Amino acid sequence: MELQAREGRLIAAAGLGRVLVATAVPVERDAVARALPHGGSGSGVDVITVGVGPGLAGASTGSVLTAAALQGSPYDLVVSAGIGGGFQPDAPVGALVVADEIVAADLGAETEDGFLSVTELGFGSVRHRPPGELVRRVAEATGARTGAVLTVSTVTGTAARAAALRERHPTALAEAMEGFGVAEAAVAQGVPVLEIRAVSNPVGPRDRAAWRIPDALAVLTEGFGKLVPVLVGWNRHDR
Repeated sequence: MELQAREGRLIAAAGLGRVLVATAVPVERDAVARALPHGGSGSGVDVITVGVGPGLAGASTGSVLTAAALQGSPYDLVVSAGIGGGFQPDAPVGALVVADEIVAADLGAETEDGFLSVTELGFGSVRHRPPGELVRRVAEATGARTGAVLTVSTVTGTAARAAALRERHPTALAEAMEGFGVAEAAVAQGVPVLEIRAVSNPVGPRDRAAWRIPDALAVLTEGFGKLVPVLVGWNRHDR
């Protein structure tokens, strides 16, 4: 704990100034806070609950980032953190995933020829790329698997949809509901973004008996605890 506290204080001095961690629900917030000295107080890391879904998550994150900037203490990194579904067999239940791409998987239009993303329709981008060097360091420190994390507005509940998503996004390892919204808010203010997910259930048919939420929250706590040394050594200009 003494080492963690010392590293927390060093965030401002050696690496990042301030880190905002956006979680969807209180149990995720608590899981992250348990990994931080004094729950993050005084460490340069603020953990907040932004709500479920990309719209609410983006609006909530944007409000916090704007308020911090207006107060003269902007954030240097935003992390979308929580649990999510994992695409089998590459991201089994209990795995930790760090996104090398944050993708809005169902933002677009259904057509007779199949799904067209907003990017293909010419209306913007459906993906954000976290800093590659930071992703590499996080994966190395935590043992996380690296791949795309999909943001969906409707959680996948069938094998057919899981297969369709994986066909469109071959590198996808996990899906959740907030990452792209958080990323949109961060990127709009020029702040780098990271997403990390602990897998609580397989992506596919809904089987509540197969969910392992407490186990995934424990994985999230353990994994996030290993992020502090990474943040200490990372400079936001290292892309």
